[in-house]
Amino acid sequence: MRLIGRLDNELSARTFGDYLLAQGIENQLEFEKDAGWGLWIRDEDKLQRAAALLLAFRQDPANPHYQAQAKAAAALRAEQAKGEAAYQKRLRDRRHLFRPLTGYGFGVLTYSLIAVSVLVCILSNFGANVQPISGLFITSCTVEYDHLLYAPGLPEVRHGEVWRLLTPIFIHFGPMHILFNMLWLRDLGNMIEARQSSLHLGLLVLLLAVFPNLAQYYASGPMFGGMSGVVYGLLGYVWIRGKLDPGSGLYLHPSTVWMMIIWFVLCFTGVLGHIANTVHAVGLGLGVACGFLSSLRYR
Repeated sequence: MRLIGRLDNELSARTFGDYLLAQGIENQLEFEKDAGWGLWIRDEDKLQRAAALLLAFRQDPANPHYQAQAKAAAALRAEQAKGEAAYQKRLRDRRHLFRPLTGYGFGVLTYSLIAVSVLVCILSNFGANVQPISGLFITSCTVEYDHLLYAPGLPEVRHGEVWRLLTPIFIHFGPMHILFNMLWLRDLGNMIEARQSSLHLGLLVLLLAVFPNLAQYYASGPMFGGMSGVVYGLLGYVWIRGKLDPGSGLYLHPSTVWMMIIWFVLCFTGVLGHIANTVHAVGLGLGVACGFLSSLRYR
């Protein structure tokens, strides 16, 4: 959904919303304190037409034409309600089932990533036993006499095991490591899936996993894992995209941004122990870049 504008008066907002529906443009109203009634359009292909109609409405909101056209929306809504009632008899809507899990509903891809991460964590006993998940590291490695041994040049990837570029994001070391990563992933992933799409989130995760993983490998070797790089990338993406394109519906509170920056700096100090900081830095940088570039179309 995309925001095309706001109206101060509730009656005007509802009249215009009904008018848009009568024109075949599905929409949704959301009240925002100190901002007014936001007008959200479901189909992005109809954004320009809806924006033009809003401009005309603002110039003459009392025109009887809008009232007359808006009356047709009542019949459309009644028809939609009938269809929805019939559907609910056959199948319970997934949002009804899973909405308590998050304010943005149930994101299929988000919770799939969480489920895989939890499963891998259980199999490895929170990273204490890496043998069952050795195929998920970016390359095979062993520890002998406190030395990490591995073949350089990612031989497994070059021989077809390309999933290793992605799968380190599912490896976590310790309960707190996976807990914080999954909480952030739940909120950010569901927000992007709800406001954009599962495909959009999937492409972001792929980008924010592969390149930071490669950077971390060349910086310190293959013994690393975690969703942190993806999470930092999603934070950067939502932060910049929401700031430059408020109509996207993506938003981070300033306190969240400050917490992200403070935690990022703390990780580099070494106070929190051995952390894959290259993944964090590259992930955040890529996320910020994606947020900026994706906002250009709408700016």
